[in-house]
Amino acid sequence: MKETTASTGTGDDARMSRRGVIRAAGAGAMALGLGSAALTTTPAAAHAPALRGPVPTGPGSVSGAPHLPPGFRRTFTSRFVTTGGLRQHVVVGGAGPPLLLVHGWPQTWYAWRLLMPALARHFRVVAVDQRGIGLSGRPATGYDTGTLARDLADLMDALGHQRFAVAGHDTGMPIGYALAADHPDRVQRLAVAEAALPRVGDSPAMFGEAAANNRLWHIPFNRLDTLNEQLVRGREHIYFGWQFATKAAKPLPRYAVRHYVDTLARDPHALHGSFQWYRALDATVTQNEQRVKRGRLTLPVLAVAGATSAGGGVAEMMNLVADDVRSVIIPGTGHWVAEESPERMLAALAGFLAPYRARPHG
Repeated sequence: MKETTASTGTGDDARMSRRGVIRAAGAGAMALGLGSAALTTTPAAAHAPALRGPVPTGPGSVSGAPHLPPGFRRTFTSRFVTTGGLRQHVVVGGAGPPLLLVHGWPQTWYAWRLLMPALARHFRVVAVDQRGIGLSGRPATGYDTGTLARDLADLMDALGHQRFAVAGHDTGMPIGYALAADHPDRVQRLAVAEAALPRVGDSPAMFGEAAANNRLWHIPFNRLDTLNEQLVRGREHIYFGWQFATKAAKPLPRYAVRHYVDTLARDPHALHGSFQWYRALDATVTQNEQRVKRGRLTLPVLAVAGATSAGGGVAEMMNLVADDVRSVIIPGTGHWVAEESPERMLAALAGFLAPYRARPHG
């Protein structure tokens, strides 16, 4: 295992201003070896494959998302892509080898917005809303990681990408693991952040320390059949606002938290869909036990964590299931790594994905 640590720094603004977004994108651009080119207004998708499918508008789409980085809408487009009867919402832009970004709970594709412009200079970026989340469809079943991984494999098929790299945060980490384990011929590199793999290694103790309880109590709560929805509905800003506030080392911008909460409060079916991943954990646990029995991942894996959150736990978890794991722990950062420290998260991804960028892809 190769161990690395992101660079340190102090004096980061608690809220990301417009200037902060540009600075973060610039730092990430330098990490990618792009200089100031990543901040130009030239659409990165100019030479990318044509994207087909209905164009969603309004809240949740690119056209309706608040405070996007400069030039974002010239590069990225929202589309609906239907696979296997499921309508999936994707935000796509850029040119180069495909890179699939999988968000966590209780977020949407929007969680990756600060990294996407710089990534799009050298990758075909595909940021998806998971089944049940954002503008994607909300079927009654299919929230185990095996089905969610198949959703994403089908999506990449529909977009014309046979092989691709994956980055997943929070719930996107076990989904990314399932995608790499269940479709090993598809995933070339896997970056994961800030989660655990259900029933892999030691499970957290039910009566643990208060700090651990504060981080994890939402998991059993979210698994309830209906009571959680009854308690949270109408109080979304309390429940989800608490989640964002307590898991961050640097507070997320108010506009971003409001965007996530409004997305969940706007439609009662959205709240229901946000809990479905947790309600399917029994199936995911069984699947993970089978995945471990089938063998270890052999592809390169990057494990990213915030120093004030998961720390070394992400790499420790991935070392249980993968042979080639590199670790990046970002100082002064909590759970929401792509939004709290976008420039350092971008630098970590850039270094990890450099060999993938250099190879031809199908």
